[in-house]
Amino acid sequence: MDGSGSSGGTNGGSGGDGAGWLRPMDAEQLRECGHRMVDFVADYYKSIETFPVLSQVQPGYLKELLPDTAPNKPDTLEALFDDIREKIVPGVTHWQSPNYFAYYPSNSSTAGFLGEMLSAAFNIVGFSWITSPAATELEVIVLDWFAKMLRLPSQFLSTALGGGVIQGTASEAVLVVLLAARDRTLRKHGKTSLEKLVVYASDQTHSALQKACQIAGIFPENVRLVKADCNRNYAVAPLAISDAIATDLSSGLIPFFICATVGTTSSSAVDPLPELGQIAKANDMWLHIDAAYAGSACICPEYRHHLNGVEEADSFNMNAHKWFLTNFDCSLLWVKDRSYLIQSLSTNPEFLKNKASEANSVFDFKDWQIPLGRRFRSLKLWMVLRLYGVENLQSYIRKHIELAKEFEQLVISDSRFEVVTPRTFSLVCFRLVPLASDQDNGRKLNYDLMDAANSSGKIFISHTVLSGKFVLRFAVGAPLTEGQHIFSAWKILQDLATKQLLESS
Repeated sequence: MDGSGSSGGTNGGSGGDGAGWLRPMDAEQLRECGHRMVDFVADYYKSIETFPVLSQVQPGYLKELLPDTAPNKPDTLEALFDDIREKIVPGVTHWQSPNYFAYYPSNSSTAGFLGEMLSAAFNIVGFSWITSPAATELEVIVLDWFAKMLRLPSQFLSTALGGGVIQGTASEAVLVVLLAARDRTLRKHGKTSLEKLVVYASDQTHSALQKACQIAGIFPENVRLVKADCNRNYAVAPLAISDAIATDLSSGLIPFFICATVGTTSSSAVDPLPELGQIAKANDMWLHIDAAYAGSACICPEYRHHLNGVEEADSFNMNAHKWFLTNFDCSLLWVKDRSYLIQSLSTNPEFLKNKASEANSVFDFKDWQIPLGRRFRSLKLWMVLRLYGVENLQSYIRKHIELAKEFEQLVISDSRFEVVTPRTFSLVCFRLVPLASDQDNGRKLNYDLMDAANSSGKIFISHTVLSGKFVLRFAVGAPLTEGQHIFSAWKILQDLATKQLLESS
C-alpha cells in the first residue's frame, strides 16, 4: 500500500511533488496521480487482511496526530500517502475485509469503484433533466431494469404512473414516502388533521422510521411499534396491526401508513406482506416495504417469494450498496404513483425553469428527494449490472447464503451454542448458552465473547437483543469472504468461548 507502483511518476514535476504543484485540473497530472492512487487502493485490498477489522484506536486519536490548522503551502502527494498509511488507516474499520461480519455488508467492487471514478470525473449536479440528460435517463432505465429483475408489478415502472429513483439511504427513502403519504392523507382529511395521523410497524423495524416520523411532524405518541411475534421468527403479526388500527379508529385517529420489512436489522425477519397489504388496502393506508438488506437476495428466483404481496404496496426500497456490489451510496426506491412524491417535494423557482421541464416531458429527480443536488449514482449501478450480469450477481448472493448455512451448521454442532432464530438469508443469530447459575441470562457472557473477538482484530461481529436475550449477529456478505474465513471465525469464537466459560464457572 505504498502508492508508488509501476505507474508512479517522477519525483518533482507534474504530480504535485517537489518543485511542481497540483493544478485544479490538469489531464496529465490527473493521469499520473490517478495511477498512483489506483496502485495505493489495489495494494490496500491485497493487504486488507493484515489490518485489525475493527479499528482499535481511542476517541480523539487523530487530533493528536494532525496539526491544528490547514497548510498554507501545498504538500506532496507522497507525504499525503504517508499520512494515510500511518494516521488514517489505523482509524478505519475495514468493511471490505473478508473477516467483517458485523451489522450488514456494505459492498465495494471493481465495477462499482470504476463507476464512482467516472461519476467523480463528470461531477455533475443532476437535479433536473437539463443539467445532464444522460444522468436522469440512465437512472430511469437502470431502475426499470432492476424492477424487472425483482419482478415488481408493472405499476412501479417508469412507463406506468410510478417509477424508480436512487436515494442516498433507506432512511431517506422512508422519509420521502412518509411525506408523500402524509400529504395525501391531509388532502383528504384536512391540514389540521396532522395530530391524528398514526404510523404502524413492527418493533423490529429500522429506527429510520422513527426519525422520519420526527421530521415529518408525526406525533411521537402516534407511532405504533407493534411487538414482533417470536413464534413467527420475529415477523409482525397481522392481527396485532389490525387490532391497533381498530383501536385507533375508535378513538377518532387516522391510520395512514404501514412500514413492512423484508429482512429486519436484528434478525432478517420477513413481515407478512400479503396480509399487511390487505390491511392497508382496507383502510386506505400507504404500505411501504423496506427490503434494504434482503432485497438483493430476491433477484434469485428461489427467494423471490419473500416479496409476494408487493402488489399492494405503494412503495418499495432496497439498498444496492449493501449486498449488490455497488459502492455506497445507492438506495433504490420505487413508487406506484410518482405524483404523490412530486406533489410533496416539488419546487419550481424561476431560475430552474426550462423548456423540457415546462413541457412535462422529462423526469426532474429533484422533485423525488429531499436535497436539490444529486450525484450521477446510476453510473455505478449500470456498470455493476453490465460488467457482472444478472447470473453472476445471483451466484454471488447464493454463495454468501451457502456460507451462512455452513456457519449455522457449525453453531448447531457445538452444544455450548444455540441458534436463536432460524436463518433466512445470510445472517446467523446465535449465542453462547449461559450456565444455569448465570444471573443475567448470558448477557455479560456473550458481550464479553463479542468484545474479545472484536478486540482481537481478527474478526468483527455485532449484536442485538431478541426476547430479552443478548444475541450475536454473524452477517456474511463481504465481497472477499470465502469458506476459509467462515471456519477461521468460528475457530476464534470457539476458542474464546472455552476461555469465557472457564472464567465464568
